[in-house]
Amino acid sequence: MPRLLPSDTPPSRSAEFLDPEVHRRLEAAVLDVFSQSDFHRANIRTIAKMAGISFTTIYRHYGSKEGLLFSFVNDWLRGLTERMADHLQGIEDLKEKLRKFFWVQLDYYERNPGVGRIIFMTVPITTWMGDKTFAQDKMIHLFLDTLRQGQAAGVLNSRVRAGVLVDIFNGMVQRTFFMWVYRGQNESLAAQANVLFEMLWRAIENPERPA
Repeated sequence: MPRLLPSDTPPSRSAEFLDPEVHRRLEAAVLDVFSQSDFHRANIRTIAKMAGISFTTIYRHYGSKEGLLFSFVNDWLRGLTERMADHLQGIEDLKEKLRKFFWVQLDYYERNPGVGRIIFMTVPITTWMGDKTFAQDKMIHLFLDTLRQGQAAGVLNSRVRAGVLVDIFNGMVQRTFFMWVYRGQNESLAAQANVLFEMLWRAIENPERPA
């Protein structure tokens, strides 16, 4: 299976002063350590050694373990957002647009399971919520705008805030990824997208809409 490398995403501003090859090695080390270890046990000295750079260089550019990790998380999610926007071009039908939202996420995390582990499994949610990267404004606004259009058109359930529909949607993505890892990643995650989306669609569509 071809791998969509997180490093395809342009680095964040904090990494602009690093040599591109150093940044690539650091990204690989961060991905490996944080996806395989408990967040509190992840060690910057280990990451520095794996990346072949000094401990002080990491602290000078990123400030802390959290700053290091979330800088890369932000880069990876920015890449995912840009990929979503590309895939949505030319799709007018609301249901098909949301189906694409769902598929792109499952496909991305299947190709980048380490990123999924970090986001959904190894980093305490309270730690991530305390960092500005958690908001992911561009991604959420892209999603919310689509959902609100669907509510205004009477296609989606308007009895709840659009944010609730986001929660249902993202909850399905997270649980699907979690159980995929638990079961050994034996089947394609993205191949399940259509059947899962049809169930998700029934949960968010307008219950009063004529069949």
